[in-house]
Amino acid sequence: MADRTESSIDIAAKPGEVLDVIADFESYPQWATEVKKVEVLTEEGDGWADQVRFTLDAGAIKDTYVLDYEWDVTRNGTGVVSWGLVEASVLKTMNGSYTLSAKGSAGTTVTYRLAVDVKIPMLGMLKRKAEKVIIDTALKELKKRVEG
Repeated sequence: MADRTESSIDIAAKPGEVLDVIADFESYPQWATEVKKVEVLTEEGDGWADQVRFTLDAGAIKDTYVLDYEWDVTRNGTGVVSWGLVEASVLKTMNGSYTLSAKGSAGTTVTYRLAVDVKIPMLGMLKRKAEKVIIDTALKELKKRVEG
């Protein structure tokens, strides 16, 4: 299994509100600065996105890729949203998850786990650093979007 990076952040909103922002893929380019374009390709019968195509420009990593999502969440929004890479040009692996946990009566702790590998040779140390930047940026932007 590939090494992975993880980080957490507390957001002043209920888990369901955070989950709504995570699930609104078409809005990602408005708040996730490295995501340039998003297209939901398929949805599950319950309305959750199943496969989503992203166009990413994260400096060292530029790619268009498709992720397959699993939604193991409760009605109040707690649980895990996970994904795995289906296809890409530059990326070899992009597996990750958001874990949403209630914090008090109106807060959420979001833990983001990510493992990325690319088809071109790259030192493990640089991959972990790239993962850390992606995670920290995504969590800060998610917090700003939900709380803003």
